Amino acid sequence: MSTYFTADTHFGDHRTINIHRRPFSGAGEMDAHLIERWNATVRPGDTVWHLGDFARRPTDVPALLERLNGVKNLVRGNNDPDGTMAASGWASVQDYVELELGGHPVVLCHYPFRSWNGQSRGSINLHGHSHGRLKPMPRQFDVGVDPNSFTPVPLQRLIGGVRAASGLP
Repeated sequence: MSTYFTADTHFGDHRTINIHRRPFSGAGEMDAHLIERWNATVRPGDTVWHLGDFARRPTDVPALLERLNGVKNLVRGNNDPDGTMAASGWASVQDYVELELGGHPVVLCHYPFRSWNGQSRGSINLHGHSHGRLKPMPRQFDVGVDPNSFTPVPLQRLIGGVRAASGLP
């Protein structure tokens, strides 16, 4: 089983298509593409951390979660109202998370940090919110769908990038 990260799906939100220049004719096409890319990547037993801004309407969230593979966790974004957080289908919901995965400390939040816990000791900061518009920092990754081909990102790919950048085997 694998662990994946994603953010800023904005299911059902036609405004996102224009604001972030997504290549879809409407929200229905965008949603179908996001669901197809998610399910082509994530298997039912995999873990997914969604780092905020899941859907426009909280009433749509339970049905969307049923259609998406994996055990789904939400780290709340600025566009996730209480109804989104309360929807059935989330394994966990919180505003901020610190994990150790595969021997790597990982800090999760919807928002990118200038500095984060363990940064000087090799921890990784994963975030959404910026839709790929921020200059990258070492060991910080925007896992949102816009800079990642509308696909959840596996932890192994992120860790591989950190190793390559640092010269580690």
